[in-house]
Amino acid sequence: MRDPLFRMALILGLLSAVGPFAIDMYLPALPDVAADLDTSEARAALTLTSYFIAFGLAQMVYGPMSDAVGRKLPLLLGVGVFLAATVASALAPTIGWLIAARAVQGFGAATLMVVPRAVIRDMATGPDAARMMAAIMIVISVSPMLAPLSGALIMAWGGWREIFAVLGLATLVSLALIVFALPETLPPARRQPVRLAPMLTGARRLLGDRRFMGLTMIGGFAMSSFFVFLATASFVYTRQYGLSPTGFSLAFAINAIGFFSASQMAGRLAQSFGMERVISLAITGFLAMTLLLSLVVLGGFDALPVVVAGLFMANAALGLVMPTTMVMSLDPHPDIAGLASSLGGTIQMLTGAAMIGVTSPFIDNSSATMVPAIALCAALAWLAAVLSLPRLRLLA
Repeated sequence: MRDPLFRMALILGLLSAVGPFAIDMYLPALPDVAADLDTSEARAALTLTSYFIAFGLAQMVYGPMSDAVGRKLPLLLGVGVFLAATVASALAPTIGWLIAARAVQGFGAATLMVVPRAVIRDMATGPDAARMMAAIMIVISVSPMLAPLSGALIMAWGGWREIFAVLGLATLVSLALIVFALPETLPPARRQPVRLAPMLTGARRLLGDRRFMGLTMIGGFAMSSFFVFLATASFVYTRQYGLSPTGFSLAFAINAIGFFSASQMAGRLAQSFGMERVISLAITGFLAMTLLLSLVVLGGFDALPVVVAGLFMANAALGLVMPTTMVMSLDPHPDIAGLASSLGGTIQMLTGAAMIGVTSPFIDNSSATMVPAIALCAALAWLAAVLSLPRLRLLA
């Protein structure tokens, strides 16, 4: 990757990491949130669900906005909303307040998902874009390793409210990066005014594009597996295995390393073998690994090292799926990259939130229910590839 592209990828990665930090830094605190606000674990988990739903819906706002006014203004507005909601979260007196504040926070954070993708499409396509996305994944993937541990360390001297205070300071740094380090990548000549009719036309074009929808749903169900893990892992690791917040953070980090390591190979593998073949093999491997781990866990071999090792390997396959499907879904639509990014992101986030809702009644905070729920998401991702992208050599 050329140096200017790497520099831009690093900036975009730092910005994009704010959203994952808002999720992952908070995970070790979920049991404490439930106790402090005198609520159930299920209600505490709704603070994640509300974040994801708002995050998904808001992408339909920032995508068209970024096509109309450029990339920087939507970033500034969204991060400003995120900062205000972070302060509100730190001051939340009730679980209802916190659920609402987290929803607003998700609404603001959505800009950090949509706009960086569109910036990448402004600057590169194909393998170059995949390498840029992989470089961004370096930063994003480090956050699941560092964020929970950071949250646990903050809780050691403070509490869950202090986590939001630290997150607010990080958000101020993000605002400075947007203002002083991020150039505008969409020139006025390429901007498209926000008009309802063209948006609907573009949306119909995308929704009717079998390839776009297939790639989006592959990514959506793959992402759902991670959402299910996020919503349940802190309770499983602390209740079933007796880990402390710090111990949970370390186990969580090991799982994230698999995703991080594999995502860095996505660009090189795509260039060597083609992006379609990378997806076909990775999504098949993801399904095989989660099904095997489910059989092992349901067979009574549910020791913590077994679960962590199995999820490590499954996440390695997931690390190849996510950046590659993102790039492939946007490549054919440079004229509506913002809309394509936002619509795809919305569908994926709502799919993830829906899968939390579908699986949560059957998960009893044990690995014997968490792992099969993850395998269900993997199976749906594979099925989406079979039905929507028949040209992929899924078993080649």
